[in-house]
Amino acid sequence: MFKSVNPATQAELATIEAMTEDDLEAALARADRLAPDFGQRSLLSERLSRLASLAETIRNRKEDLAQIMTLEMGKPITQARAEAEKCAVCCDYYVENAERFLSDQTIKTDHERSYVRWLPIGPVLAVMPWNFPLWQVIRFAAPALAAGNVGLLKHASNVPQMANAIEELCLEAGFPKGAFQTLMIGSDRVANVIKDDRVRAVTLTGSEGAGRAVAETAGAVLKKCVLELGGSDPFI
Repeated sequence: MFKSVNPATQAELATIEAMTEDDLEAALARADRLAPDFGQRSLLSERLSRLASLAETIRNRKEDLAQIMTLEMGKPITQARAEAEKCAVCCDYYVENAERFLSDQTIKTDHERSYVRWLPIGPVLAVMPWNFPLWQVIRFAAPALAAGNVGLLKHASNVPQMANAIEELCLEAGFPKGAFQTLMIGSDRVANVIKDDRVRAVTLTGSEGAGRAVAETAGAVLKKCVLELGGSDPFI
């Protein structure tokens, strides 16, 4: 069970059931089935059209999203609105630039033809923090979806309403079911998801301790991981 609690008043806003093992298996199977077709290069323009719709959806729902952020994790409402707008701008950026980023790069060598080609890898798990509950997810999801990967989100346990809202945004924008899914699971179940053969990579933003745990698990099964860990740089 996950509880959404207003940190200012301690009022309980909502309770959300954790995924059962059957629920989790269904989500992983759905991602695995969708990934090969979703990642086809010929579907890039369709994915970017959905990403443009996601930007529009975020802007249309900016006030609702800001209210969730403010009530659920305490961000001032003006900052929450700005975070939502920043997420829409992020989607716009990849709509405008993804085709260039993903185009083949010809490399001059002694061979007749050498090139670099960017291909999707499949389902990617994102373990995200509470402090920027929309931005941290969208900055992962926008380029990942544009490139043809499918996303699996394990969000911080104190922002379950935002976690579910992000999956709803993607569906409302027209992404197929399974392209982006929220896994309503606790931290104790993350390692098994990373180890699952259907999950191809993992990214985390969080503490150094959490990063070490994720890196250790990913390294043991030889999976790529991207970590953004806690800093202590002062701004005075």
